[in-house]
Amino acid sequence: MLTVITQVPYPSWLNVGDNTWQLVAATFVGLMSLPALAVLYASLVQKKWAVNVLGMMFAGFSIVMVCWYLYEYKMGFGPNSWGGGVKNGVQTQLSGVGGWTHFIDNLWGKPGSITSPAGEQGQAISAANTAIPFHFPTSTLAYFQFVFAAITPLLFMGSVLGRIKFSAWCLLVPLWSTFVYSIDAFLLWGGGYFAQEGALDFSGGYVIHMSAGVSGFVAAWVLGPRLLRDRQHAIPNNLVMAAVGAGILWLGWNGFNGGDPYYAGADAAAAVVNTNLATAAGVLVWVAMDAWFTKEKKPTFLGAVNGMICGLVGITPSAGWVNGQGAIAVGVICTAVVWVAWNYLSKVRPFSKVDDALGVIYTHGMAGLIGGLLVGVLGDPNMVEYGCGHLDAAGQVVATTQNSYVATSAHCTPFSVSGLIYTGSAHQLWEQFRAAVWVILWSAVITFILMKLIGLVLRGARYKDEVLEVGDLAIHGEEAFPEATLAERVGAFSMAGVTSSSEPSEELPSDRPGS
Repeated sequence: MLTVITQVPYPSWLNVGDNTWQLVAATFVGLMSLPALAVLYASLVQKKWAVNVLGMMFAGFSIVMVCWYLYEYKMGFGPNSWGGGVKNGVQTQLSGVGGWTHFIDNLWGKPGSITSPAGEQGQAISAANTAIPFHFPTSTLAYFQFVFAAITPLLFMGSVLGRIKFSAWCLLVPLWSTFVYSIDAFLLWGGGYFAQEGALDFSGGYVIHMSAGVSGFVAAWVLGPRLLRDRQHAIPNNLVMAAVGAGILWLGWNGFNGGDPYYAGADAAAAVVNTNLATAAGVLVWVAMDAWFTKEKKPTFLGAVNGMICGLVGITPSAGWVNGQGAIAVGVICTAVVWVAWNYLSKVRPFSKVDDALGVIYTHGMAGLIGGLLVGVLGDPNMVEYGCGHLDAAGQVVATTQNSYVATSAHCTPFSVSGLIYTGSAHQLWEQFRAAVWVILWSAVITFILMKLIGLVLRGARYKDEVLEVGDLAIHGEEAFPEATLAERVGAFSMAGVTSSSEPSEELPSDRPGS
């Protein structure tokens, strides 16, 4: 018997565990940008560029946040597409529609704000998930997807460091996020064309990493190389802080992949474990290949970081769809291929002619591509993301045993991915290939156009050489590691007459007569 109506903390469609995990996972992913990626990139560049890296990181993160809630979220995950292929979160053109019409009608979500009370507190509705109702509000889903949208341009910032204007960056981020990221997100995640065709990307191997790698490479090509001196002396300024950033990045990835089933279930746990297995394998492979196959034959810490990133990126498209052995295989394969590309492919055109400052095209672009294709090879049909059972009127799981969860019935088939090695069918591999070709071409073409337009508007998207010679002090008036002396002290402390306890103090002259 129901009690009388009284105040309650949330409606019955909200599941506390799912909502909590999704918010925690989103926070983990946010920490991957700030501070992890900011600290990692700022530590890997020359010290004269550290402040510039930090400034562009915080600015880019903030720009995407505002754009995402004002209009971009609905472009990538909204309930309706421009052409009407998705209506009220339902895919309406799963059959009987011509190929070109099907593509156009399911290309892009309709933009719109989600800052109203209903937009923030109402139950999330998106064609990103059509089988099971979301157990959390739109604000939870939107924030989780925002931190993915935010980190993507920050990743490819690593390609253009050391020459792009701060103003050019602040124009590129919202434009790229609007015309590249939101379209790819809707096509693959938001229930758009490639999602309907069967292409899969568990957590962003294509939408985030491959797109970032390609876009960064094209942007670096348009900008031109860094100063010769900067390229010849590209020495990290602080490997210890780089380790801090890399460590937070690794563990933050638990939320990156663990949050993408959208529910705090068994597949979320499997995705977290697989993420760490692939990453550990990547670290070991890169370190071993450095020690065995380089001229110096030394295991390097920077090599370990590269291997870590390759493992993380490689497993991202398949984290919840491969088993543990598959995860290790992903880490080994992606890292080995990228190591070879890093050491040998970088010496041939066009890679030898483009100054990709931190090698984003390799560790993100190539690793994302290989990992995405491996979904069609290593996907295990016994790794169930969504099983079969019973939902009550509020959409909560009830009366579902493990046996019924994994069993196929006349009314329900558990959702998993069937790779080539399990089924002998290359169908999934073909769908992965088609989606990869689109993301590569779209990212490259639109990034090229945007960089050219920004260059026209700003009369050049890169700083002049005399500014590049100085770096942070010329651009921001700040230094990450200032060599302050008593006579050179500036800023709030000197304005207030405050001195460091380690330096001799000197009283200011008195205004009194005779002083």
